[in-house]
Amino acid sequence: MFNELILASKNPGKIKELSALLAPMGVRVRSALEMDLPDVVEDRDTFDGNAAKKAEEIAAATGLPALADDSGICVDTLDGRPGVFSARYGGYERLLEELKAHTSDVHPAHFMCVLALAVPGQQTRLYEGRIDGHVVAAPRGTSGFGYDPVFQPKGYKETFGEMDPILKNKISHRGLALQAFVADMGKAAKTA
Repeated sequence: MFNELILASKNPGKIKELSALLAPMGVRVRSALEMDLPDVVEDRDTFDGNAAKKAEEIAAATGLPALADDSGICVDTLDGRPGVFSARYGGYERLLEELKAHTSDVHPAHFMCVLALAVPGQQTRLYEGRIDGHVVAAPRGTSGFGYDPVFQPKGYKETFGEMDPILKNKISHRGLALQAFVADMGKAAKTA
């Protein structure tokens, strides 16, 4: 285990969410934003590729373990778009506008997250989280960020934007990926 971890992100919403999820681990968390590190270009065509690239570049630049996230919403009606382009897609406003052209009122979707942990001198580890649900017709709620107001997870009546952040962090794609990360770190600590 390590004492300090750099979040390879400048997105305030992701930093806040990941910091809250990592708090129980007792690791000092810093971000690329806080450290004023250069942006990493997300030019891979998979969540795995983008997450690994970001983590590896930040770990190389700082000499510290880095955790990166690449995540997005994948809408069945749009053949999985916006997917890895979610951050650069135009937000939920564009998504809802595009969905108006389709006859169905129900738009199954899932959020996907891949976390990559890069530790200098070690192989990069990947952790996945996925939650299924659907896109709602109009935004609901002001919590969270990004596509949260238009995504309603399966089995819940609220969108991520309406959901209590503690519950969202427990069931979300990012929360599930982080749970896999924490479990792996726990196993590593026991064998060390």
